[in-house]
Amino acid sequence: MGRWEPNARGRLAAAAMELYSERGYEQTTVAEIAKRAGLTERTFFNHYADKREVLFATAGEFQERFVGAVSGALKSAAPIDAIAVGLDAICEMLAGQRDFVRTRQAVIMANLELQERDLIKLAATTAALAATLRRHGVTEPAASLAAESGVSVFKVGFHRWIAADEERTLSRLMREAMDELKAVTAGGQAR
Repeated sequence: MGRWEPNARGRLAAAAMELYSERGYEQTTVAEIAKRAGLTERTFFNHYADKREVLFATAGEFQERFVGAVSGALKSAAPIDAIAVGLDAICEMLAGQRDFVRTRQAVIMANLELQERDLIKLAATTAALAATLRRHGVTEPAASLAAESGVSVFKVGFHRWIAADEERTLSRLMREAMDELKAVTAGGQAR
């Protein structure tokens, strides 16, 4: 190993994504990731519990930002509008990361275990959103419907954003998806 260099976590994530893309997730070992990053396996485990966590390391931050923004907005906004504020917070978090996110999602989509983990993380976010809405006085089933709708809007906007030929911003795509949801629930269709 060479002399110490900063950003071990970022280097490990970059090395993992390169290797997952080149060889596939299943065929990549922690030792190979560490070696590519110029670090040791021990350093890898200081930053990540396992090689899956490289892909899901920001799931906690994602949930905290989404739920925190919704909670703050509920003081003055209707539930669905608070969800939109939460989506804006996620757009800010992911801004400038489209290439990384596209690569990450391609790795996830190539592996059923990772797809399941991704769905579990989104389900946890949905549950946290619904609990936050209930704490702010939103009754059932409105709290669950708003939370589920918000995560659905996220998934639709996100998958459009990572499409190879898509150039619009995530924020714009989220607004369009939210507008479409509102139009559909009002009995119409957005244009």
